[in-house]
Amino acid sequence: MTDTAPRRKAATITDVAALSGVAPSTVSRALTTPDRVNAVTRARIEAAADEIGYVSSRGTSQAATSRTRTVAVLVSDITNPFYFGIIRGTQQQLKAAGYRQLLVDTEESGELEAATLESLGSNAVGAVVTASRLPDADLAAYSRGMPLVAINRRPEGVPNVLIDTPGGVEQALEHLFSLGHRDIVYVSGPVTSWSNERRWKALERAGERLGAVPHRVGPFTPTTGAGVVAADVAVTSGATACIVFNDLIAIGMLARLRERGVDVPGDISIVGCDDIFGADFCNPPLTTLHAPIERAGRVAVSMLLARLAQTAPDQVQRNSVLLPTTLTVRSTTGPVLHSPRKAGR
Repeated sequence: MTDTAPRRKAATITDVAALSGVAPSTVSRALTTPDRVNAVTRARIEAAADEIGYVSSRGTSQAATSRTRTVAVLVSDITNPFYFGIIRGTQQQLKAAGYRQLLVDTEESGELEAATLESLGSNAVGAVVTASRLPDADLAAYSRGMPLVAINRRPEGVPNVLIDTPGGVEQALEHLFSLGHRDIVYVSGPVTSWSNERRWKALERAGERLGAVPHRVGPFTPTTGAGVVAADVAVTSGATACIVFNDLIAIGMLARLRERGVDVPGDISIVGCDDIFGADFCNPPLTTLHAPIERAGRVAVSMLLARLAQTAPDQVQRNSVLLPTTLTVRSTTGPVLHSPRKAGR
């Protein structure tokens, strides 16, 4: 005898969405990456799926589970001590939330950064991008495909954490001005650095206000090796003081100036930026901007996890957090005595 009873149509994800009162995309997130949907909504979706007999086709492999708990952290140069604090802050915050950290060194390359972001989909659910070398429009485009938080960048529509180094370099200029310096140079970082340009614009504004407009030399790569050339350029310029893009360049400058017999701060004053590990061990100890680097990493992860927890795109908050910097005065700055051009050999 043939069974002529009509077969019941298999329940679909659309059916679950209609019964639970949410979008199909939310149902998909609840059943594949449950940590991205709040507990109340997830429970309602699971109950609806049980009621109509919907069975998700998702796999439960270890790789899929790993991906749902992994966040990528991109840094421009893993050998730069500035990023040590960022990495420590992101890792601590992710670990506390039960996530893994996937660390990527983009080697100061926008191309490598772009390739990394394009390939992350199968390995991570979101990313923290630090000191990106990509244009704002590119970061915004990648953010539409994967939740991102940027550190020291402010692309339209991308949550971000900014370290207020522009405010810090203004403090540095005021400090040098109070010591009698008027011939001040800014030792510039990479042309692809968004922070570099912001610092220069802040120095221009502060210089106009004080009546001591600095000039710029460079660009230089953010390494101690670049500090050798930067020191020679600074001496040749006749400047009595330098505000330097980062501590690595400043440390390289101190070594070169000592080699040339140029006294710091007697002949020339030096101010760095970031207060990296070792800045206070220099000879002489480096005056620099102290930045809350580790805190920036923690805040960025908190913002990313909040974004991952949203149940719909229109609930994502496009927010920005500004962290202040402070000038830490050590032994590389002092009153104007004479021009380094006369002392340099």
